[in-house]
Amino acid sequence: MLVTNRELLLAARREAYAVGAFNIQNLESLLAVVEAAAEEKSPVIVAITPSAIKYGGLKYLTTLVRKAAEDSPVPMSLHLDHGEDVETVSKCLEVGFTSVMIDGSHLPFEENVALTRRVVELAHPMGVSVEGELGRLTGVEEKTVEEREAVLTDPDEAKEFVRRTSVDALAVSIGTSHGAYKFKGEP
Repeated sequence: MLVTNRELLLAARREAYAVGAFNIQNLESLLAVVEAAAEEKSPVIVAITPSAIKYGGLKYLTTLVRKAAEDSPVPMSLHLDHGEDVETVSKCLEVGFTSVMIDGSHLPFEENVALTRRVVELAHPMGVSVEGELGRLTGVEEKTVEEREAVLTDPDEAKEFVRRTSVDALAVSIGTSHGAYKFKGEP
């Protein structure tokens, strides 16, 4: 069953469990995520990045996830991860994504608010949940963010951002990193 991130996260909060979000690039990675979620009887966020869309094709990946959701015994969402612009978000909305993230974290605060608000205004009337991002994590996701460019999220700014944008979820930077990276020495 395909649902929104908002539905998944509200249930997780209410029942005190976590929901995993896993990026897929193709059929094989999707099957691994779906089979693991079913085995664990755990709802799951199936996330697709803009680079995965370029690699696998938007309509192909969307069709695969929709079919997997139909056959899945657990709820899942189809989530755009680190959407870069309104055009990418719009294309994902057109093909039936149930959740989108707009990553304006590289922008000044006011521009990030404006961009995120625009996406909320497009997505919410369609019943699609929206995640924003504030602060910058180090590591490699869609783009490499060097440690010197990382910015921790200010809690007061986060509160203001959520109030002004009406996002359903907010990705924050608290000193962690994401994406593929190698440890130097012992972890």
